Amino acid sequence: MNTTAPQPSHRGHAHDVDLEDTFDFLNTDDTENGFPLEKLPTLDEALAWFVDRGVIHLEGANRLRAKAATSDHLEARELRRVHAVRSALSDVAHAISEHRAPQAVSLETINRALHARQVIELVPAPDGCSVDHRHVGDPIDDALARLTEPLVTELTDGHPERIKSCASDTCDWIFYDDSRTSRRRWCDMSTCGNRAKAARHRARTKAGSADNADTAIPAPYSL
Repeated sequence: MNTTAPQPSHRGHAHDVDLEDTFDFLNTDDTENGFPLEKLPTLDEALAWFVDRGVIHLEGANRLRAKAATSDHLEARELRRVHAVRSALSDVAHAISEHRAPQAVSLETINRALHARQVIELVPAPDGCSVDHRHVGDPIDDALARLTEPLVTELTDGHPERIKSCASDTCDWIFYDDSRTSRRRWCDMSTCGNRAKAARHRARTKAGSADNADTAIPAPYSL
């Protein structure tokens, strides 16, 4: 499992968020060697992640930082909002992978986030009109709504059966199985997959050694 933070892509405020971005967001609630690893431990780091992924303008993130700096309570509340939507999306993604119903509170959280999506509208232009957008909520509302939408789209118009969670005992990453046979089990073959293969090899070797010991011919008894 790759536990390194995504490198800055400097994409600016792109308006095309895809399912990979959504899964990358979910996987910021990570594990390392089976232990929890929070990749968005502060509001500042969450905002930096949003800016890097193009779901918040840098100017908007800086305004939120300045506002949050005036109150520890406000900063904690905004970070809880980010984590709550991430947790709800993760529950739904795992539910899809495990063929079970998600928690009702997860659906409520996601639906609230979707209501804050940006509105696309026509605006006047010198040569007629052009397409622009306006934000219904604050920048965090907008970012969470836009990160939520690709999962909803995949459920309605895609292949939700290809949404899976890593089979590794020490990893919980969500990934999209784009293999031809749709039988991929690990988020990354070079990390979790190789570790699983190595573990199976060790187990077989250990079992073989035990069998050999049990079937060994005892030495002749002598006085």
